[in-house]
Amino acid sequence: MLEQFKKHLDKFIKISDDEFVDITQYVELRRLKKKENVLTEGQICKANYFVLDGILRKFFINEKGVQQTTEFAIENWWMTETFSYINQTATEFYIQAVHPTQLLVIRQQAYDELLEKHPALEKYFRMVYQKAYAAAQMRIKFLYEYSREELYLHFLKDQPAFLQRVPQYLVASYLGFTPEYLSEIRKKNLS
Repeated sequence: MLEQFKKHLDKFIKISDDEFVDITQYVELRRLKKKENVLTEGQICKANYFVLDGILRKFFINEKGVQQTTEFAIENWWMTETFSYINQTATEFYIQAVHPTQLLVIRQQAYDELLEKHPALEKYFRMVYQKAYAAAQMRIKFLYEYSREELYLHFLKDQPAFLQRVPQYLVASYLGFTPEYLSEIRKKNLS
């Protein structure tokens, strides 16, 4: 599993095998069960999570009591609740495993020490955050630009393998509509 993380790092930065061995001392391996939370509303986020296998989702519960998914993380993606993590304030979000999931966890103090000791990781995390920010910008653009049906069809065209892995009610939650409406769209486009 750690070799997977090394290959991911190598896409962005070059580090020696010895450096990588030291880097692994700062992370913990964690296994989650389906629907197990690593963060719940009211907690302070104190870690970043790197998905080795499985899927994480970030969501909040709206005023009607409905879970609204805002983000997914699949293999080789990071997830955290950035506002809570940076400001050390209580979060309004949950981070949960969609399926049984294996993670690397890097706690805040370890993260700070790691960046101090391995400056190349500053570049790595900057590049990862830039990609995540760009993806978030595109999602916002699509939410404004596309009808709900067009949004789903775009997602289907762009991420077909992902859609096969995630329950449809979570896809609907992420796209901002009900599972029933998603079923209508799917039926309409299959006929």
